[in-house]
Amino acid sequence: MHKQIKTYKEAIHIIEEFGLLPLAPLIPDYPSLGSITAKEVWHSDTEFDPWMWRTQFSMDGTAGYGKFIKKKSVLISRELLPYFKRVLGEEDSVEQRFADGKLSREALVVFQLIQEEQGIDTRALRKKSGLIQKEQKKVFENALLELQGYMDIVIAGIQEKTDDHGEKNGWNSTAFETYDAWTIRNGIQKLGHSRQESKDYLIAHFENKCNENAMKKIIKILQ
Repeated sequence: MHKQIKTYKEAIHIIEEFGLLPLAPLIPDYPSLGSITAKEVWHSDTEFDPWMWRTQFSMDGTAGYGKFIKKKSVLISRELLPYFKRVLGEEDSVEQRFADGKLSREALVVFQLIQEEQGIDTRALRKKSGLIQKEQKKVFENALLELQGYMDIVIAGIQEKTDDHGEKNGWNSTAFETYDAWTIRNGIQKLGHSRQESKDYLIAHFENKCNENAMKKIIKILQ
């Protein structure tokens, strides 16, 4: 049982200590934001609501946030983010990977739209991508998952839906930035390490934090 927390500041300390914090349980015998906070405070719209914290970390530049691992939402500390990027990402550009048949056309279009308008929200992004039909919703979502899986993009925050008078009107929408834009804006440097060096660094880091059960899963994630 991991230490329970109540505040945003305590959550920051956990992210900095472990380096990786999934929102929901992902790794055996390892904390997640859900497992270290009380169920009743989720979606409470208070300062103690972890659902509100999740995008605040990214907005504050405290942690990278996105569905980077196994299509699951995770928070990665500023320190470890470049190492994860080196392991999970690709050296080739999005355009080159599309040309090589490693990335879908929809993912390329979505990436280029985010690149042109950093911080664009999901509603605007889907509209501009042309993937607005009901049957195209899954295609659009898969394009976002593709890009997050390679850490080409990060969730930058939340955009409130407002009417013509600026009043809140409807559900909030997730906003995206390219990984490069987000890290430059938050003063996070690129690594000169190789993929293997980065992988070794991460394994050594987690060996000091995790038991054997958790390490098996982490090593599998880093393959």
